[in-house]
This record gives sequence, structure tokens and C-alpha cells, in this order.
Amino acid sequence: MREATVTPSGDRIRWVELPGAEPARLYLHGLGASSPVYFAAAAAHPLLAGRRSLLLDLLGFGISDRPTDFGYTLEAHADAVAAAVRAAGPDRIEVVGHSMGGAVAIVLAHRHPALVSRLLLVDANLDAIAPGRRRVGSSGIASYTEAEFLGGGLAEVAERVGPFWWSTMRLAGPVALYRSALHLARGSEPVMRELLLRLGLPRTFLHPAADGPPQGVDALRAAGVRVVAVPDCGHNVMLDNPEGFASAAAEALNPD
Repeated sequence: MREATVTPSGDRIRWVELPGAEPARLYLHGLGASSPVYFAAAAAHPLLAGRRSLLLDLLGFGISDRPTDFGYTLEAHADAVAAAVRAAGPDRIEVVGHSMGGAVAIVLAHRHPALVSRLLLVDANLDAIAPGRRRVGSSGIASYTEAEFLGGGLAEVAERVGPFWWSTMRLAGPVALYRSALHLARGSEPVMRELLLRLGLPRTFLHPAADGPPQGVDALRAAGVRVVAVPDCGHNVMLDNPEGFASAAAEALNPD
């Protein structure tokens, strides 16, 4: 495990690092998840192994610190990740981001363009989402006020998300989980989809084949984003179909 201080208060982001060749790959998890849990098998898959890989937990999640005085906007997450990557030393990185991690990856590439060489987005959030109390995920959490969430909403969410997701969600700081969900539901400014369309680097968007093409697929493709359907999976593409994910990811990350 490695770590870097990323805030003036001394808060630290931590990651598990797999040795290998440059350019390095950065893996970013989704809301309530942890990169070593969700991405370790994928990063070590024969089709993807051999690259220096940083399996990083966003501030507030997993093995990273859980400050309560951090904003947890997508922009703040992206800047904290950039500070960690610079401390780790790679000149440029390929970023693999799942769900919320994909949204952070887009904002990272927008705010720190010299740092990111390629994006692989795995069923990433591209748009703002209206809150809904009965929903799971960011929109469900965002339907509470912060006081409501900390005062009992977290327990309600734990019941709705089930034991698999809760196994990593329970590692998150409650304030971090709430604020990250709130700002993910609100989206970045400009929103992630607009930023993605503007980026000039290689970009691939993976999605579950069963869900059909993502919204705005024609505009994504017109802007140069490769949109790839992965069969036999749900939202957790890399866990549901490891072989399918590794094949699609290798094609995106190793185009030559």
C-alpha cells in the first residue's frame, strides 16, 4: 500500500500498486466501492497485466482518509486524485473509471489535461440525476438532507443496497458517502457528458449489452468516443464478466 497527502489538512489518499511498465494505469472505483476490491483481478488479467497499475481509493472511501471538512465535489475528488498521481510519479496515466470513478476521470482529464493520456469509462455517470428516495445509488442518497442521511438514512440505504455493495460501502465515511452522492447526482459544471465530448484524447465507453446503447450514443461516437457493449454483465462489468471486460479493455488500452 502507498499513500500521498492531498489536502492542506494532511488528509491522505491510499492505493495498492502493481509493478509494471509505463505508462501507468490508474483505476478509479464507483460510489461506495474500493478499487482494490473491484479492479484487482482485472488489472492482473493476462490481457491487461504488465503495466504499472494504481488501484486508488478516492478520499473518503476504502483505505483512504475520511475527512469531514472536504467538499467531495467531482472537481475536488479530481484535484485530490491529481495530487496523489503526481506524488506517485507517473508523467502521464491511462485512467480506467467505473461509475462515479468514470465521472471523476472525465473531470480529471478536463482539469489536468497534461496528466491523462487515455480514458476507459466503465458504465460511467455522464449526466445529472434527479433524486429519488426509493432508488439505490447516488440519486437515492441525494434524496436525503445531510442531517437526515447521518441521522438514519445511512441505515435505510444499507438495507436497500444489499450485502455485496454494503461490504465496501460500509468502509466509506458517512459524510463522504453522502456528499459524493449528492455531487454525483448534481453532476460537474459543465456536466460530465459535455466535458467528455470536448476532450481530445482517446476515449472508450463500455456498457452492459443488455442495457442497450447509452443515451446520446450518436453524439458520443461523432465526437470520437468508442462505445462498446460488453455481453453477460450488469453495471459491475469487470466483476460480472471478467473475460469480456478484459477483452474490451485490452482493445481500448492496447490499440496497437
